[in-house]
Amino acid sequence: MNVHDFTVEMPGGGKQDMSEFKGKVLLLVNTASKCGFTPQYKGLEALNEKYADKGLVVMAFPCNQFGAQEPGDEEEIKNFCSLTYDVSFPLAKKIDVNGDNADPLWKHLKDRQAGLLGSRAIKWNFTKFLVDRDGKVVGRYGPQVAPGSLEKDIEKLLG
Repeated sequence: MNVHDFTVEMPGGGKQDMSEFKGKVLLLVNTASKCGFTPQYKGLEALNEKYADKGLVVMAFPCNQFGAQEPGDEEEIKNFCSLTYDVSFPLAKKIDVNGDNADPLWKHLKDRQAGLLGSRAIKWNFTKFLVDRDGKVVGRYGPQVAPGSLEKDIEKLLG
């Protein structure tokens, strides 16, 4: 099983079949609009702009599990991201990344790449997972890791 085997719920009731991203490098991030790390949206958009033509897909997964820092509904989240950070990459429907109701894709990501000291749980907003062109999870980065510092890893996967 790999990332391409999942379907993600999108705002407005749509679905994104992750198999449509076969051959692309993915950067999947749990996000929040009212977090100290929220300015990372700017760095994520910069990566998107720089590498989308080469095969990178950045995708955000809003989550309200950490300090209730993503309280808005789908429209509020979309407007915030667009107006504040000019985000053009896809935003999935708001999800849980931990617990009994965790999104199946995020369960898979955590199972494939443990965090610090082998922990599987997501500890905070803006945890990032890097996925290769074959749908294999190849990297996990904590919230404190700036998006720009992932460029070398992304470039390596893009070839």
